[in-house]
Amino acid sequence: MRAVVYKGPFEVAVENVEDPKIQDPNDVVVRITSTCICGSDLHMYEGRTAAEPGIVFGHENLGIVEEVGPGVTSLRQGDRVVMPFNVACGFCKNCQRGYTGFCLTVNQGFAGGAYGYVAMGPYTGGQAEYLRVPFADFNCLKLPEGDEHEADFALLADIFPTGYHGTELADVRPGETVAVFGAGPVGLMAAYSAMIRGAERVFVVDRVKERLDKAEEIGCIPVNFDEVDPVEYIKEQTPGNRLSTLSVDNEANRGVDKGIDAVGYQAHVRGGEREEPAIVLNTLIECVRPTGALGVPGLYVPADPGAPDDAAKKGQLLVSIGRMFEKGLRMGTGQCNVKRYNAYLRDLIIAGRAKPSFVVSHEVPLDQAPEAYEKFDKRIEGYTKVILKP
Repeated sequence: MRAVVYKGPFEVAVENVEDPKIQDPNDVVVRITSTCICGSDLHMYEGRTAAEPGIVFGHENLGIVEEVGPGVTSLRQGDRVVMPFNVACGFCKNCQRGYTGFCLTVNQGFAGGAYGYVAMGPYTGGQAEYLRVPFADFNCLKLPEGDEHEADFALLADIFPTGYHGTELADVRPGETVAVFGAGPVGLMAAYSAMIRGAERVFVVDRVKERLDKAEEIGCIPVNFDEVDPVEYIKEQTPGNRLSTLSVDNEANRGVDKGIDAVGYQAHVRGGEREEPAIVLNTLIECVRPTGALGVPGLYVPADPGAPDDAAKKGQLLVSIGRMFEKGLRMGTGQCNVKRYNAYLRDLIIAGRAKPSFVVSHEVPLDQAPEAYEKFDKRIEGYTKVILKP
């Protein structure tokens, strides 16, 4: 079959690789109809992980069940399904508690597995014509027949649940103000999810015009951090709790109720291209009012060969923990447990209450993957989210 294969930094190719096969009784093989390029794929594409050439990329996958293992009970050939990027068993301690992103079964010596991603187990990615899905009864989410909502449903594999996860980590509640740093696909999904959860105002901080325009289209307040200091701007717009007669407007009481980091370790300083891995975390600590909370779905890694300093190369960042403690802030981190949210978000899409595909900018054939990776990585020609069509 044809698949997107990592060749080295800034290079992928569409090559013929071995077709997937049923390996265990609980496997299915899915014919892929939509598979997305994720911002997390770019970390590998840029050589900023320990990924070795030869990996087949792709952890955001939707398609039709083609072959069913003898131990599978809930799926049939022809079923339309979307798979969480997490590969999970469904029966270990963490899966039973809903932490499917940290499955203890699927990846020897590591908590968590995923398709087509470095250190996340032996699971070939789905930027390909076919995909083997293990523990298929647990990992496949059934979808309505046909092709309606195809782009919306494809986002259930990762970015819509991951954005929603950011709001869950930050405990976003109705009537609150929220700052989302990063208007890439996950940041836009976090902002969208905050609005679904009833946030009063959502500030979205980025520097890319097309991304900020998308944020404004869904009713958020765009903040270009190259043009204004986001801390000063957000504090000017949040003079205390307007709903409480007991609240006073002073510097200590300004800021948003909740903050979300949808950028991760490749964050850049204002007005330049220099990286400062902890800058978003430290800026959020200043933006969020005392006793607020931070959600961090943005990716941080224990090893980054391209980091700007030796500590950051080992995943050690200089975070203002003293300031965070002083303000009594809470922080939730970690990759998304997609199974916790995907059925609920699917039903919102079916009911017409959510349409996350507003973030999709391009749908292109699988053979155009190398060009799509290059343009998405450079943030050019309006590339905000790409779906590949095998």
